[in-house]
Amino acid sequence: MVTEHGVRRLLLTSRSGPDAPGAAELRAELAGLGAGTEIVGCDAADRAALAALLDSVPPEHPLTGVVHAAGVLADSLVAELTPEQLELVLRPKVDAAVNLHELTAGTPLREFVLFSSIAGIFGGMGQGNYAAANAFLDALAHHRRAQGLAARSLAWGLWANGTGMTGGLTAADLRRIARGGIVAFTPAQGLTLFDAAGTVDQPVLLPLRLDLAAVQTQAGGGPVPALLRGLVRAPARRAASGAGTGPDAATALRQRLGALNGPQRERVLLDLVRTHAVPVLGFSSSGAVEPERGLLELGFDSLTAVELRNRLRSATGLRLPATCCSNYPTSAAIAAHLGAGSSGAGPRTGAGAVGAGPAGARSHSGSPIRPPAG
Repeated sequence: MVTEHGVRRLLLTSRSGPDAPGAAELRAELAGLGAGTEIVGCDAADRAALAALLDSVPPEHPLTGVVHAAGVLADSLVAELTPEQLELVLRPKVDAAVNLHELTAGTPLREFVLFSSIAGIFGGMGQGNYAAANAFLDALAHHRRAQGLAARSLAWGLWANGTGMTGGLTAADLRRIARGGIVAFTPAQGLTLFDAAGTVDQPVLLPLRLDLAAVQTQAGGGPVPALLRGLVRAPARRAASGAGTGPDAATALRQRLGALNGPQRERVLLDLVRTHAVPVLGFSSSGAVEPERGLLELGFDSLTAVELRNRLRSATGLRLPATCCSNYPTSAAIAAHLGAGSSGAGPRTGAGAVGAGPAGARSHSGSPIRPPAG
């Protein structure tokens, strides 16, 4: 803001304010760049506190722009979300944004920038609360534009920070994100994207890096996500291999199984389960997925269990319940269940409530709450 946009006065707020780690050093650095900076402790979701702060802005240096960059993660599958997790995530995003919108309504702002997330547009496994909060920010940007007010919502991709909201991501989280084609960008690249977004006259923009080849691979012969069809060529339809997914894969698998005897069918289905478990867990080969070893012991949690269920559902064409990996907690048990379903001996339907993971597995809702940077 100072070096690229010429801003000479900054009012920086966070709940910690001047007590935040590095606040004094940041103020000194900005002073060296020629900017006068005030760092204040204020929870923007507290309407009275924010109103008092805005009233304290001196008239000789009026407020000309707002950048709202707050956020908290409290991940969980939808069926496991608690009111507390909803409050933790929606308060700094939604409540604070509404307060900023309403309390600055009479101020002629040149900029009103909201830090949103692609989770609100593409969805994010285990992030129903976070996706909803960011979808609200995008809608608020459209609402402000319709009123003739400044607004821009930036639905960010993945920042490669080792601290803040993304600092708590596990290796499994990063693998899952990468499989969807989302590539992390450095803070320097993020700032470049921020500047580029300022040149585009649209209320909602997606600053992110995409691995288009990974998106195509993830589609696995099925349709590319609708939002990306202008960027990614639809994959050629093909017969499925052991790890294939999509309608063609399911048809080919059923045809293959129909020509096999019982033990042969069991081996094919076990190989299928183990092959699909490999990318979910980041293993190098299916040999690491021991048939009788518990999924929890292998490293599955609630989110990776649902991902495996989704992959197997696409590969087999069976409507597997969300509780599949909980009810059948080993690769061998899942394969046996698939065998019963594909032969007609077991249920082919049964959409359970979203949210189950392997028996005894640590629910992703047990992840620590990660406070935002600053």
